[in-house]
Amino acid sequence: MLSQSDRRILDFERGWFLQPEPKDRSITDVLGLSPSDYYSRLRELLGDPEAMSYDPLTIRRLRRMVGAA
Repeated sequence: MLSQSDRRILDFERGWFLQPEPKDRSITDVLGLSPSDYYSRLRELLGDPEAMSYDPLTIRRLRRMVGAA
């Protein structure tokens, strides 16, 4: 089951650009995570079927971005 923390990460990733400050600072302010912890967990979520069920658009977008890198 997808944890509340994982859902918050996906919710944040879906709309981080609405935050008034830079993304790295928003990660810390909104989620209480360091950017490195955030991105590490986000990478893990890309392969999680529950994350795909929860937010398929965000997961697909991130997978495309990772594949293009």
